[in-house]
Amino acid sequence: MMTKKFSDPDRDHIFGRGYADIIDSNLWDEDIRRVESATPQDVNRVLQKARLNSAPLTPEDFAILISDAATPFIEEMAALSRHFTSERFGKIISFYVPMYVGNACTNKCVYCGFNHDNDFKRTILTLEQVEEECKAIRKLAPFENILIVAGEYPSLCGVDYLEKVIKICRPYFHNITLEVQPLRSHEYERLTKAGLNGVVCFQETYHRESYRLYHPRGMKAFFDWRLNGYDRMGEAGLHKIGMGALLGLEDWRGDVMQLARHLRYLQKKYWKTRYSVNFPRMRPSESGFKPKSIISDAKLAQLTFAFRLFDHDVDISYSTREAALFRDNMATLGVTSMSAGSRTEPGGYSHPAEELEQFEVCDSRTPREVEDAVRRVGYQPVYKDWDAIFD
Repeated sequence: MMTKKFSDPDRDHIFGRGYADIIDSNLWDEDIRRVESATPQDVNRVLQKARLNSAPLTPEDFAILISDAATPFIEEMAALSRHFTSERFGKIISFYVPMYVGNACTNKCVYCGFNHDNDFKRTILTLEQVEEECKAIRKLAPFENILIVAGEYPSLCGVDYLEKVIKICRPYFHNITLEVQPLRSHEYERLTKAGLNGVVCFQETYHRESYRLYHPRGMKAFFDWRLNGYDRMGEAGLHKIGMGALLGLEDWRGDVMQLARHLRYLQKKYWKTRYSVNFPRMRPSESGFKPKSIISDAKLAQLTFAFRLFDHDVDISYSTREAALFRDNMATLGVTSMSAGSRTEPGGYSHPAEELEQFEVCDSRTPREVEDAVRRVGYQPVYKDWDAIFD
């Protein structure tokens, strides 16, 4: 496939400017070497810095905490992670629920069940069906935080449609977040006026060359457009931005290092915005894609502790991609928000199992069962952390 070349003026108009213009691809290999060369002495030094809490940890410090050298220190990392999380957030877990409004997609991501080439019935919910889903979710549990999700199909699921969806959802939910195709700043501003509070976007992988292989066709093929989308969110003044990489596409250590660097960049530039991170692992889908690298439960736990020591204020979210027992164990050790009762197909709450799921759900418990599990470990489940009075 031939790739169109853009001049600088064209590029600015199409992609905008932002983190993609300063990301250093050479840092990928350097970061991997930094992780691999870490020593127990390095880990002791970084943990002492974390204990004293005299200065924020740097991405270079973070690299040491995700290394194999840090594995013997996992219990201390977990204790510090619990301490800093409780200090900032209290003993609570915030609950949210995803609502899929469409599985039509113009992209051909090789790992995704919504891949444009996959042969199955495509669905975009009507506005009446959207309201039916809202009512079904409200019967399920007293959720106030909803994540509206759709495949990337701008002509059918663009800003006009999303604005109407948000207005329908607004009377039912106090906090509305989107996970759809990246938009322009003025489009985010428009949706904010309709009731949008935040946006979640996964860069998938920060490895520029490999990104092209995984995203061969569709607007998502443009690395710069997607990566600079976070700047467009910041420019629009969104209340909250959610970030993440899909662990398994490339060496997970390189991706989470770039995620840490990206977070620091956004925090400095858009300091009024809140941030969340998520570490989704590759799960089975219709695509049959096999992960390039595997991150074990133990390493994901270590990564979570390391990220909490790296940033005390960031919201760390676990979805139902993760197994129930693992989520229960992590609820007291750094995680601050979880999805519950998730259906990952359009119309899944009012009419279960009628359409293809984007990925396989591992924690299939009801919201009440997850809530009971959180209470058993001494934490308080919270369905609402935002009120209309703040809008």
